Amino acid sequence: MHAQLSDKKLVCQEFIEALEKCHANGWTKFLGACNQNKDDLNHCLRTERLARTKVNSEKAKARRVKTDQALEEFRAL
Repeated sequence: MHAQLSDKKLVCQEFIEALEKCHANGWTKFLGACNQNKDDLNHCLRTERLARTKVNSEKAKARRVKTDQALEEFRAL
């Protein structure tokens, strides 16, 4: 399952629109005709999430270093 898709997520918009268009064609979603569109959307969302996770991890490491430095300065007093 992927997160709720909304207009705020413009990263994978073309994949979202392709899947919605496929699902609008009646029985195609039940017959597996939309599977490739779904796989493409999942790949796009995963790639975007991994990039966001990497950025957040780097920010957290920088905050941790800053916190450790402040703690060392406090202990030196």
